[in-house]
Amino acid sequence: MLITACCLSTPKADAQDTLVVITRPVIIQTDSEQPGDSEVILKMYEQNGRHFQDPRAPRFLFIDRSGKIALGIGGYVKGTISADMDGISNSLDFVTADIPVPAQPATRNQFQMDASTSRLFLKLVGANTSVGDFTVYVETDFRGKDKDLRLRQAYIQFGGWKFGRARSTFVDGASGPPTIDFEGPSGSISKKNTLIQYTHQFGKHWSTAMSIESPSQSYTVDKSYSEAIKQRIPDIPTYLQYAWGGGKSHIRLSNLFRALSYRNLKTAENKYAIGWASQLSGVITASPQWTFYYQAAYGFGYADYLNDLGGSGFDLIPEDDSGKLIPPLAMGLVGGIQYNFSKKFFVSASYSQCRLYDQASMTKDTYKYAQYVAGNAFYVPFSNCMVGLEYLYGNRHNINDVSGSAHRINAMIQYHF
Repeated sequence: MLITACCLSTPKADAQDTLVVITRPVIIQTDSEQPGDSEVILKMYEQNGRHFQDPRAPRFLFIDRSGKIALGIGGYVKGTISADMDGISNSLDFVTADIPVPAQPATRNQFQMDASTSRLFLKLVGANTSVGDFTVYVETDFRGKDKDLRLRQAYIQFGGWKFGRARSTFVDGASGPPTIDFEGPSGSISKKNTLIQYTHQFGKHWSTAMSIESPSQSYTVDKSYSEAIKQRIPDIPTYLQYAWGGGKSHIRLSNLFRALSYRNLKTAENKYAIGWASQLSGVITASPQWTFYYQAAYGFGYADYLNDLGGSGFDLIPEDDSGKLIPPLAMGLVGGIQYNFSKKFFVSASYSQCRLYDQASMTKDTYKYAQYVAGNAFYVPFSNCMVGLEYLYGNRHNINDVSGSAHRINAMIQYHF
């Protein structure tokens, strides 16, 4: 660990003076995966709930002389090359919902390159006599319009409370299997909301959380009978978790409540439909070599939380021509396995399915279900650099039993800083 300290005294200023003030920064650069002994640095290295695609702890830290507040700057640069064969996913990521159905001979192959999933983040950790330990976190990528900088997360956390934009409490990030593909498994729960969350740890193994979160929704409406309106009630997710093995393994039961507002134009009334979902998820580190990932979600009116269905209009759909909207049943399944040959080389495989029900009133080309299969290998040629190779297979089936499929090869180079 290299520590460079800089502390300049403030000169007396007169009319000819140029005043330069550098009060008391201490810059810490560390090339090691192991933090120092400082409590604030240890907090900077906390990685609980980290998804495979999340940035690691920052490599560069700035800490004040008291050792009570530290600022980390980090992220990674990630470049990918992909080739679709014998069918494509019509998107930059491998979204099985975007596979053309039926298969189209004119779009059976595709070559793409991307660096927009590179990340930048700032993380401030410290201690305050009033609120205790606190964290301030801002994370971005380049998936905005025209590859502009986009806000992913921005929150303040202290005393069990979290305020800001972050992963929904209904999302179990650590239970997601490794993929190069930015989208990830079709049936995975993936959602970021603006929220107020409270988390409580009791005993060595148990924790629970609850939050109120800004609702976002996507409906299918017939403009003659119904329409979407502003939401009146926040989404309310909760979870109960049991962890062991120093937090390397856990099992979590999550629940979600939604009150989805809409307007029935035939009766000229504002209505709401109740949506709910439950999820069993977790990760099991059975040995230094073997790790298992799993997610199983089931419920009504929560499609916006599922990878394949988010933004596709399936939170509420028409029951008939009465103007009534209903929350359709949806299911998401994910299973993954990882084998570590060494600290520098590992392989993984995963399977996922996303399925939508209750679509009797929809057109025959409406999504019914999709499957996602991934197999990959990752290697660390030198510190902070990772390369990977991945094969993806996906298929989409509509309610008229017409289907389409796609195959993709992904390659990646990624450098953390």
